[in-house]
Amino acid sequence: MIKKIIIILIILNITNIVKASTKDEIIINFKKIKNMSFDFKQTVDGKMEEGTCTIQYPKKIYCNYNNFKKKIIVSNGKSLVIKNQTTNQSFIYPLKKTPLYLLLDKDFLLSVIINSEEKLVNNKYYNFSLKNKDHKINIFFDKNSNDLVGWQTEDLYQNLAVTYIYNIKKNNKIDKKIFRLP
Repeated sequence: MIKKIIIILIILNITNIVKASTKDEIIINFKKIKNMSFDFKQTVDGKMEEGTCTIQYPKKIYCNYNNFKKKIIVSNGKSLVIKNQTTNQSFIYPLKKTPLYLLLDKDFLLSVIINSEEKLVNNKYYNFSLKNKDHKINIFFDKNSNDLVGWQTEDLYQNLAVTYIYNIKKNNKIDKKIFRLP
């Protein structure tokens, strides 16, 4: 009986060590990122959009959508502009009022990862859920590479938005001019 208890305790301890090391690897990997560029596929309210993005931490993003509106999204860290390039129509929002405010805050994301339990999804992705008073966000990291691979939020109009990122390039030289608001 004592042997069985000892074996169970050893197995539980090994499981906790493996979990901790996975989470630690995600944290170490994410801490090293100053900027990243990637391709994305985004589903919003059942509609698929694709494009490319560049994120510069903290709180800067530039995305170019490959759709008929040729939409771009730009944040300078304080404001977010969504521009339809075919009609030249722009909408400006305070970044704080959008889920991107949290997604572009690497220190906030790290604190969430550190203080929450990860869930393994489809044996491929680690999921961390975060909530604040205005937003609920799920972020996903690849099980093998520990890279950020996407997020799930509600957009400005309360539509479910699921973003998958791939072809990730980290810490490249970026022209800071792309973060100027149009």
